[in-house]
Amino acid sequence: MASVPFSSPLAAELADGVVDRFLRYVRVDTQSLEGATTTPSTAKQLDLSRMLEAELREIGLEDVELSEHGYVYATLPGTPGAPVIGLVAHVDTSPESPGANVSPIVHESYDGEPIVLPGDPSQVLDPAHEPALAARLGHDIITSDGTTLLGADDKAGVAEIMTAVAYLRETAPEPRATVRVGFTVDEEVGRGADHFDIEGFGALAAYTLDGSGSGEIETESFSARQLKVIIGGNGEHPGTAKGKLVNAVKLAADFVAALPRGGLSPETTEDREGFVHPTRIAGGVEETTVTLIVRDHNDELLELHTALIHRLAAEIQEREPRATVAIETWDQYRNMRRGIDARPEIVTNAEEAIRRSGVEPEHAIIRGGTDGSRLTEMGLPTPNLFTGGQKYHSRREWASVQDMATAAAMVVELVKVWGEKA
Repeated sequence: MASVPFSSPLAAELADGVVDRFLRYVRVDTQSLEGATTTPSTAKQLDLSRMLEAELREIGLEDVELSEHGYVYATLPGTPGAPVIGLVAHVDTSPESPGANVSPIVHESYDGEPIVLPGDPSQVLDPAHEPALAARLGHDIITSDGTTLLGADDKAGVAEIMTAVAYLRETAPEPRATVRVGFTVDEEVGRGADHFDIEGFGALAAYTLDGSGSGEIETESFSARQLKVIIGGNGEHPGTAKGKLVNAVKLAADFVAALPRGGLSPETTEDREGFVHPTRIAGGVEETTVTLIVRDHNDELLELHTALIHRLAAEIQEREPRATVAIETWDQYRNMRRGIDARPEIVTNAEEAIRRSGVEPEHAIIRGGTDGSRLTEMGLPTPNLFTGGQKYHSRREWASVQDMATAAAMVVELVKVWGEKA
């Protein structure tokens, strides 16, 4: 299939299985929904969960379970006495771009020219602006047709785990760790670990496959908080409103306009720099709600960013005492670094597995979070590993077949490394 050699013989052996599974999975619409009160937030996520449950049984894994909340669990037994490690990926896709009727396209032997997506020619993957794409000359590149996202986030991870455990079940190398598979729902709306059964999962450590470029290990994420500033006004007919109308929409606009412009926002920060980001304004004259997310790798700075929101909201209240201003706060996840640093073998084993798969490990930070952020906070150290997907959450999302095959090989090697070092 490929004009560029695979990173290892094992990656070449696993490539067709990864691609076959991935192309099937991305065609299943599994978008999650912000603000829903059910778990999963959308019933359609269960379509893929049920498919995975059936496939895990067919592969021959044990303890296969589809939980009442849509999580899928299964066990691949290892060498007696070997540790139990977890492999985790999420079935849902982002609500930020269209996700129904995904039509994947495999662009074989990428020639280095811009890729125009045929369903919407305004969607172009240009290597001049995409260094990761420019570096994959000769790779087989998978995209959508441009009318939807692709779903590599995180169906690439799902496909790689499924392909790896099928291979391990068939070949049964020894020594090897016992593997606990966990597929989650609602990761994209920050709720992927809400009902995850840590105790029943029973793993010593776990890994999410939810990263990007080949070889990446991510052991540090943002700490994250969501706030809602709820501004209450006083409605009056505009014809008789003088001296009586208090317009919550205008007060909300004043609040947003007071947020920093030259920094402390996603469009002005990078690396470990945090931000305050308004994501939604909804309401009317009598009540308007501004939803914001706050992010930082440093928990003390996260508190300062939160204090800024409270101060700006208080200033609105002071300028218009007839209004009411309330703030609701939701802690979403914490930086995973502290929990993972306490167990260095989790990272060194991953580094060894990546080298065995034919690439060099590369440490990176996450300007976001994964299920691993929550799982680590809950007591299960869970760094994040690469999948080969790129440009997540957009209609220009893409994945390299070679990188996906390397990720699947890495999973196989990871299970073997943990068994060898038991």
